Amino acid sequence: MQSSCNIENSRKMRYMSRIKWAALGGLLLSCVSLLVHLLLAKYSSVDLVQYSAVTGFVDDLTINAGWQGAAHRRLWGNVKSLESLYPYANPRSRHPAPAEKNNGFIYAKVYGGFEKIRTSICDLVAVSRLLNATLVIPEIQDSTRAKGISFKFRSFSYIYNEDQFITALNNDIVVVKSLPPHMKVAMKKKQYPVIKPKATSSPRFYANEVLPKLKKATVIVLVLTEGGCLQPVLPPDLDEYQRLRCRVSFHALQFRPEVLSLGRRMVEKLRAAGQPYLAYHPGLVRDFLAYHGCAELFQDVHTELIQYRRAQMIKQGMITDQLNVDSHARKANGSCPLMPEEVGLLLRAMGYPPKTRIYLAGSETFGGQRVLVPLRAMYANLADRTSLCSKQDLSALVGPETQLPLDVFQPRPVKSVQELKEEWDKAGPRPRPLPPPPDRPVYRHEKEGWYGWITEKHTEPDPSPIDLRRQAHRLLWAALDYIVSVEADAFIPGFNNDGSGWPDFASLVMGHRLYEMASARTYRPDRKYLVKLFANVSDNVYHPKRNWTLLVREHLNASLGEVGLLRESRLSKRTSFLSHPIPECSCRNFRSSQTLDAGESSSASQFLYSGEVECPKWMQHSAVANRPENGGNENESQEDDVDMESQLDSDEDSGMAESSLTLEQDEEMDPND
Repeated sequence: MQSSCNIENSRKMRYMSRIKWAALGGLLLSCVSLLVHLLLAKYSSVDLVQYSAVTGFVDDLTINAGWQGAAHRRLWGNVKSLESLYPYANPRSRHPAPAEKNNGFIYAKVYGGFEKIRTSICDLVAVSRLLNATLVIPEIQDSTRAKGISFKFRSFSYIYNEDQFITALNNDIVVVKSLPPHMKVAMKKKQYPVIKPKATSSPRFYANEVLPKLKKATVIVLVLTEGGCLQPVLPPDLDEYQRLRCRVSFHALQFRPEVLSLGRRMVEKLRAAGQPYLAYHPGLVRDFLAYHGCAELFQDVHTELIQYRRAQMIKQGMITDQLNVDSHARKANGSCPLMPEEVGLLLRAMGYPPKTRIYLAGSETFGGQRVLVPLRAMYANLADRTSLCSKQDLSALVGPETQLPLDVFQPRPVKSVQELKEEWDKAGPRPRPLPPPPDRPVYRHEKEGWYGWITEKHTEPDPSPIDLRRQAHRLLWAALDYIVSVEADAFIPGFNNDGSGWPDFASLVMGHRLYEMASARTYRPDRKYLVKLFANVSDNVYHPKRNWTLLVREHLNASLGEVGLLRESRLSKRTSFLSHPIPECSCRNFRSSQTLDAGESSSASQFLYSGEVECPKWMQHSAVANRPENGGNENESQEDDVDMESQLDSDEDSGMAESSLTLEQDEEMDPND
C-alpha cells in the first residue's frame, strides 16, 4: 500500500515538474519575443509623418518596367491639338531700350506669399516701363520681417537671383539694387509719397495719379498687398506690356542657384529609372477656404480656424457675405476645393495605377495629414519635399541662422489654496451659489502647433519671431514645389480659379506649363461639374458604374485641350494674366499643325488663337527636326480607345448592369454666386 502511494506521489511530482518547465519555457520565449520587438522598434527608422517615398519608388521599378504603348501615351503623352503652340515673348513691334535719364525711382514693398510676390514683381516691371522709371529691387516683406535669417541673402535674393533679374531686363527697364545714399536718408525720414495701388489699377491711373507725383518727388514708394498692381487684361495696343510680363515671369525671375539645384535633384529622384510622375497641388489654404465659406468640409479645430479667419475678413470689408454659410452648397457651386480623396478617385478613374508617383505640392496643406490619408491609401508613392530632401538639404538651403527661442508650452498657472480662499471670501454675501466647476485642463498636444491659441483665447495672437521665420521658409518650400510642378509629366490642381481675385499657386504653375510647353498634360477640371458627378455615386464612390468612369475620362481628357483652355481663358485671365499667357506670349508652328483636322474645334481655335502670329522660321525648322516620328497618327488614337475599353471591362463585374446616368455639363462656374 505504501509503495503504491509512493509511486503515485512520484508521478505527481514528475507531472508538476513538467508543468513548471513548460511554464518556464513559455516565459523565456515571451521574453525573447519582447526583446526582439524592442530591438526592431529601436533600430528601424519608421516615421509616421514623413513618408519614405524612395522605398515605394524602388518597389515600383519592377512593376512598371517596360510599361509603354497605348496605355502610357493615354496617361502621359502630349496633347496633340496643342503641339503647334510655342513660347514666343519677344517684342513684336518697336521696343526702344530704356533711356539713361528717366522720371525717377520706384521703390516697392511686396507683402504676401509666393504667388502674390511673383505676380507683383511682374506687374512692377510693367509699371516701371509704363512710367519710364528705374526699378529698385523689390523688398519682399516675408523675408525682411523674419528675424535672424541667413546673412547671406537680402529680401529679394532670399528666393531669386538678383544678377539674373537685372541682366535679363536690360533691354526693358533699368533695375538697380538700392537707392543712392542721399535718397536712402530721405527714405528713412519718410519724405517720399507712399501709394498703395490695387491689383486692378489701370494704366490711366498711373498716368494721371502716379506719374505727376513721381516727377515731383523723384522717388515713390509702392506698397503691394493684393498680389499685383496692374490690371490683368490690358487693351490690345498694350500687348507689348503683356509680353514684358511673360519675359519677367518665365525668364528674368530665376531662383537662386541653391534652390534650382535642389529642385532639379528632386525631379531626378522622382524620374528615377525613367519613370514619369504627376504633380498635385491641393490648394487647401486657410484664406481661400475662409473667403468661400468651406468650413464645414473640415472637422474640429480646423472648422473653428476657418470661421475665425472669415469673421476677420468680414470685419475688414474683404467679404460682404454672412459668417455662417452652407459649405456643401458652396462646394456644389464649385467654390470649394476638390478634396484629396476626390482627386484620388479621379486619377483612379483615369486609369493611373496604384504605384503612380505623385508629388504633393504646397508648403502648407490645411487640415494636416488627416485629409491626405485616403489619397495615400490609393496611391502609396505620394511624396513631398520632406520625403525627397534630407534635413541637411533643407538646412543648407536656408543657410546659417541665428538661434531663436522656441515656443515653449506654458501650462495655466495653478491657483494656491490662499488665492482660492480669497476669491471665495470676495464672492459676496451668503447664500451664494456653488463655485463653477474647474476649467478643463489644456493638454500639451492641444497647445502645440500654430493653432494652439484657439484652445484658450478668442483672438489670434501676433506672429512670434519663430512664426515669422517659418513664413520666410515657406517661400523656399513653395519655390521647390514650383520647380517640381512645372517640370512634371502631368499636373492636376485641387483648387484654382476660385474667384477671390487673388493669384493662386496652381494657376501660376498651369500658366507656366502652358507657356513653356503647351502640349504637356495639364488637367483643368471643372469642379462644379465634377461635384455633380460625385453626387451620383455618393453611395458607392469606390466602385462606381462604368458610365461614371467614362464621363470622368471624357471630361478630364477634354480639359487637356482646347476645350479646357477656352474655359481657362474666360475664368483665370481676368484674375491673373500669367495663368493664361496666350495668345499674347505664344506663336503657332503651322507646319506641325498640318496633320490636325482643319475643322476640329474651329470655334475654340478662333477664340484662343485670334491675334496669334506664326513662329519665326528658325523656330519652325527646329520644331520639325525635334518632332517625334510616332506622334499624332490615327492608329495611336484607335489603340487608346481599345485600351480604355479593355481596362473598363476588367474593372467591372461581368454581371453588373450599366446605369443610365444622364448628366449634362452646366454653364461656366461663377464662384461669386
